[in-house]
Amino acid sequence: MTRPESRPPRGPAPQRPSMGPTRPATLVVAALAAAALAWLLISSFYRDIPPLPWLPPVTVAGLAVLEAYAAVTTRARIERKPGRDPVDPLVVARFVVLAKASSLAGAIFAGFYAGVTAWLFIERTRAASDDLPAAGAGLLASLALVAAALWLERSCRVPKRPDEDREDRDRTA
Repeated sequence: MTRPESRPPRGPAPQRPSMGPTRPATLVVAALAAAALAWLLISSFYRDIPPLPWLPPVTVAGLAVLEAYAAVTTRARIERKPGRDPVDPLVVARFVVLAKASSLAGAIFAGFYAGVTAWLFIERTRAASDDLPAAGAGLLASLALVAAALWLERSCRVPKRPDEDREDRDRTA
């Protein structure tokens, strides 16, 4: 006799969470929310904050370069190009998670820097004009991080085999 709690539940199987490609709409909404928040904060507290530092844009740009490099090498390893070692599936899974997190973080940073840059562009003070290059660099670095992360995510996809393409064409014909 089995205990009731050890039996599997009856009815339709519960849906498992799945991870799909990053949706551009998610990134746009995150960026717009961050831009609105940045505009609100910078317009309220600009006179109380120190000059914008250059370290965050440099760090974000460095992350973008590293993820772009990972995208190139991972794609070559997945396609099994000559001279490349086969790729470990767990490494690819970790790269996908990194890419998804980086694209969202990059979108938030891009929105924040876009809001700050727009406000500094409108503000006509010496301090604002001094902070504008760092804010612009942060915006560019954040956009580069989003692009590199999306590239890395796309590079981690398993390519279709030629026989799969042929089967797809046969089904549609």
